[in-house]
Amino acid sequence: MTETNDRATTSATERVGRRTLLRTLVAGGSALGVSRLLGVDSSLGADGEETVVTALVRPDPGDSSELTERSRTVPADWHAAASRAFTVNRRLARVAPTGYLGSAVVPGEYGSGSASISALVSAPMYDEVADLLAELFDGVRFDVEAVEGLEGDVDVPRGTPYRLPEPADGEVPGGVACRTGETLATLTPAIYRAGSSEPSFGTASHAFADVGDDRGRFLRIPFADAGGGEAGRVVGDHPREDLVVARPTGEYSPVSRIEARPSIPVRGQLTRWGLADLIARDEPLASSGAMTRHVVGAIQGVDAVTRLIDGRLRYGQLRWGEETDMTDGDSGSVNYRETDAGALVAGLNNARTWWPGQSYVWGTAAYRLTDRYGYHF
Repeated sequence: MTETNDRATTSATERVGRRTLLRTLVAGGSALGVSRLLGVDSSLGADGEETVVTALVRPDPGDSSELTERSRTVPADWHAAASRAFTVNRRLARVAPTGYLGSAVVPGEYGSGSASISALVSAPMYDEVADLLAELFDGVRFDVEAVEGLEGDVDVPRGTPYRLPEPADGEVPGGVACRTGETLATLTPAIYRAGSSEPSFGTASHAFADVGDDRGRFLRIPFADAGGGEAGRVVGDHPREDLVVARPTGEYSPVSRIEARPSIPVRGQLTRWGLADLIARDEPLASSGAMTRHVVGAIQGVDAVTRLIDGRLRYGQLRWGEETDMTDGDSGSVNYRETDAGALVAGLNNARTWWPGQSYVWGTAAYRLTDRYGYHF
């Protein structure tokens, strides 16, 4: 993981433009209503239940091309509150005032019928931005926290990377070490394109040291009992989502399995509502990185947005666990929900907090990869 210390930067012209836009929205709120400007339905009341899709699951473990929806019913008032929070959070990110560093939706317990937004603001801009954000949230519960100490780093102990014994059948699961040049990272379980049964390798885009397009670069696997083997050539580079996808080039093939304790098959992935459901029921996620191996942690925010790395907004992020649940070399691993039938992937592990006051791991959620590129696990 090499990007966590990069500072967000914004040009002076961009700062002025965003501040002006935000103030325009707030000033117009008294006449038109901030909710209307943000495209938010102001009605929260509802009776009964709503049905939401919580996961995309393979009915046949051997057929990766077919996915079916798994649904559950949720309280209508909780659904309405979470839906409104999702909408406001996305509109907030599009305005992105100077000093705004990111935000996430935190659904409440089912009995609460509530949801909130947790926002991060740079400490020097806190007084100016916090009041403006309060206007934009317009009835949605929120918490705005000042962030300082971004120039620092967190000291997370490193262990010995898990190197897979060279498999006789050539099958390589996720959760094991891979190498991109001189950088060590972690493989995802097999990634598929919609409608295709051909698996690809995946890991973090920032594991490649060169700036720019990583397509054509090779991904290698440092086996425990061998010098290492070439696994695949990068065919998809998505820096904003921090993912590279590599097509197998030789005798090794990615499989839908995570090398955990014990090894666990991957049966599908969670949706945005599936993650919200887990928060409402206080259910954790697990992860298996090449360095930290098996850890379990609570979900802290879904459908998050961050601009903490390179100043560009990254959507569809997931906050979970603690900063000590990830260290250098774990980038590219996935977090997942363990079920009796296997693992449902929640998202990637791409970065960790390094400033005082907060502690979590974050990365791109699986549903974002599906919605934007058609990838699925």
